[in-house]
Amino acid sequence: MGNRKETVAKIIDYIEEHLQDNLDLDEIAKQAGYSKYHLERIFAKENGSTIYQYIKKRRLTEAARQLVFTDKPIIEIAFGAKYESQQAFTHAFRTLYQVTPQIYRENCVFLPVQRRAIMEKTIKQHTQKQLKQQLKVYFKEVKAA
Repeated sequence: MGNRKETVAKIIDYIEEHLQDNLDLDEIAKQAGYSKYHLERIFAKENGSTIYQYIKKRRLTEAARQLVFTDKPIIEIAFGAKYESQQAFTHAFRTLYQVTPQIYRENCVFLPVQRRAIMEKTIKQHTQKQLKQQLKVYFKEVKAA
């Protein structure tokens, strides 16, 4: 079991180092020394999400950080997050954050949805659900103000 955690930690390190690159599941599996199917199973079991979901949420979280802390155009942030259009990026961002990138930027508050995963027993998947609920409440209050 410890070996599984080490493998997933190694994969997370690889993903984080290559988050701005075009990540390919075959290449990630090759780095881990497992088939992509086996790697997906152990990653999901240890991390609570698929590799694809983790990468997508990490990229969107980094995009959210850039929206708040930089003046980069949204289209540039979208391309950096590996979206082919601003429309596709806006749709994915809104699905995760419940607001458009423009509204998120205007509120100037960085709320990371997917931090870098750390393979510890204390980290639970329900914390992501709690954060998503907090985001909904926060942006409802902002819209009401």
